[in-house]
Amino acid sequence: MTAQPAYVATPHPPILLRETIDGGLAVLTLNRPAQRNSLSKDLIGELQAALDSIAHDDGVRVVVVAANGPAFCAGHDLKEITAHRNDPDQGRACFARLMTACSAMMQSIVALPKPVIAAVQGVATAAGCQLVASCDLAVASDDASFATPGVDIGLFCSTPMVALLRNVAPKHAMDMLLTGEPVGAEAARAIGLINRVVAAGQARDAAIALGRGIARKSAHTVRIGKAAFYRQAEMDLAEAYRFAAEVMTENLMSEDADEGIRAFIDKRDPVWKDR
Repeated sequence: MTAQPAYVATPHPPILLRETIDGGLAVLTLNRPAQRNSLSKDLIGELQAALDSIAHDDGVRVVVVAANGPAFCAGHDLKEITAHRNDPDQGRACFARLMTACSAMMQSIVALPKPVIAAVQGVATAAGCQLVASCDLAVASDDASFATPGVDIGLFCSTPMVALLRNVAPKHAMDMLLTGEPVGAEAARAIGLINRVVAAGQARDAAIALGRGIARKSAHTVRIGKAAFYRQAEMDLAEAYRFAAEVMTENLMSEDADEGIRAFIDKRDPVWKDR
């Protein structure tokens, strides 16, 4: 009797890849290409854990969020959502946990004391569009498109709306939310959703190049500036100026500001201490 080989389960590939690149860059790559990188509960959790780790990692100065496959991110995993319709509460508790976790993860991008750059290829829809809008900067290939099409399936993109409205003018945001129609890369740049458009297949490399340039700045100064940018945006004009004046005063007292100004006067490159 011939012995049968024991069944060996094929390990599932990681759903989020993290790569460290020389110069202080961390690249987080969504790795669910067969599911168009939809934001499952587990992928949201992996992103949150990565962001939490990076927040305390002095070796990381800039983060790039990229994706494998033809799509950047198609939003939430609708099959995962539908599977909970048979729960005793018809899925309410699951949906609340999912939306709360996703919202917290998006806010962690904004709160991260390092710049985050989206590298977008293909489609970024619903929560995928929200992910792009939550990043500080975005580079997209010329074949990318952006949409908030929840209205087409009876699910208004209310959480994506929060990030979208903080990037584009209200009428542009409402147009996307009410029609669900896709916006191409050039149009997305024109309305302020993304920063740069590059040739197809070049978004990741272009985002890394952009990140490397930022990583050469003082990490202390960038951290101060990013936090101040988002705080003052929620203030009225007079309050924003009072706050910004306080921030600049404290910034001027830092070692890096002293070094940067002296280097400029001496016509030499600054040597940052990141403090």
